[in-house]
Amino acid sequence: MAKKAKIFPIYVLNGPNLNLLGEREPEIYGRTTLADIGRMAAACAEDHGLNVEFRQSNHEGALVDWLQEARSGACGVVLNAGALTHTSVALYDACKALTVPLIEVHLSNPHAREPFRHHSFISPAAKGVICGLGVQGYLLAIDALAALLKESTK
Repeated sequence: MAKKAKIFPIYVLNGPNLNLLGEREPEIYGRTTLADIGRMAAACAEDHGLNVEFRQSNHEGALVDWLQEARSGACGVVLNAGALTHTSVALYDACKALTVPLIEVHLSNPHAREPFRHHSFISPAAKGVICGLGVQGYLLAIDALAALLKESTK
């Protein structure tokens, strides 16, 4: 009997202050909590026969470690690096080293906000960028990764 191929999870990684979603600046980020997004992401992935590894850290090094882990432990990555998007060369280097597709996500549209938010160190290493669509952006990113994975197995 043939062995079933192991399906790795989609890593959904969240950066600084995203643990405060629902409380911090709800006029910008909405009232949905990060735990709510985690449940929605899991349900969306399940619809595609996939699962997610949903994580958040306020520490840049933890995100770098998880991106490196994703090289051999994930089938794709959804990354909302929060403010580190605009400042972290270390995250850029870790994203560039990925061997799986990366989708960058932002709840708000950084291009419609303060000028310092207009630049992303993550975008050049990403397969795609979704911003300004709120929580829906995470679900669209999972849909996009599922489509990319399906296409790569044809």
